[in-house]
Amino acid sequence: MSRVAFVTGGSRGIGAATVLRLAQMGYHVAFSFQKEEEKAKEVARQVEALGRQALPVKLDLEDFTRIKTVVDEIAHSLGGLHALVNNAGYVQRIPPEELSLEDWEKMLRVSLTAPFLLIQAAVPHMKKAGFGRIVNVSSLRALTGSAHGVHYASAKAGLLGLTKSFALALAPYGITVNAVCPGFVNTDINREQLRQKGSEILRQIPLGRVADPAEVAALIAFLCSEEAGYITGATFSINGGLRMD
Repeated sequence: MSRVAFVTGGSRGIGAATVLRLAQMGYHVAFSFQKEEEKAKEVARQVEALGRQALPVKLDLEDFTRIKTVVDEIAHSLGGLHALVNNAGYVQRIPPEELSLEDWEKMLRVSLTAPFLLIQAAVPHMKKAGFGRIVNVSSLRALTGSAHGVHYASAKAGLLGLTKSFALALAPYGITVNAVCPGFVNTDINREQLRQKGSEILRQIPLGRVADPAEVAALIAFLCSEEAGYITGATFSINGGLRMD
C-alpha cells in the first residue's frame, strides 16, 4: 500500500520542495495553499509526473472548523494518512513596542494552534495505519529569539514544546514527532531581507551561503522515512553553522 503525506503551505518554498521530495520517495501527497492556486497546480503537475497522486487543498489555517474535515477528506481520497508536515507559516517583522495584540494572536493561531489541531486530526489515521511521521517546521528564531519578531520567535519556540509533548504521547504507537529549525533559506519569505542585508547575513554563516529549499526538504523527507523510526522528540538545526548546538 502506498503511503500518504499532507504538507501545509506546499505551493512554494520549503513546502513545495518537500512535496516533491516526498513524492520521489513514493508518497502520494496532499498539500495546502491559501492564495497561489496556479503555483499549487504546477506543484501538483510535477508530483503527477513522478507517478504519484497529488491533492492541492485550499485552506486558511485560521479556519479551525475546517481542519479536521480537510484531514479526513485527504485520508478518504488518497487512502489513509501516514505523514504530516506542519510547514505553513509567515514572517512579520515588527519592533516589540509596535506589536499589536491582533498581530500576536494571529501568529499564534497560524504557527502554533493550527499545527496542534492538524496533529490531533491526523493521529487517528496514523494509529489506524500503524505508521506515523510528524514533522514540525520551526525556525532558527525559536532558538535565538528575534528582536523584530517577538511573536514569530515565541510561536516557533512553542512549536518545539508541542513537538516534544506529542512525541512522548505518541511514542507508544510508533508515531514519531520531530522538529526542523531552518536558518536562512532562499525563499520568498526571506527574499527582501536577503536583498537588503545579504552580504551582512552571509558573513555570519560559516558555510557562506543560504540554504536551497531542497536541502531542508531532504531533511524533512528523511524524518518521514522508514529509516527514521528511532528518532522522535528531536530538534534539527539546518542553518549552515550560524548557530551550533
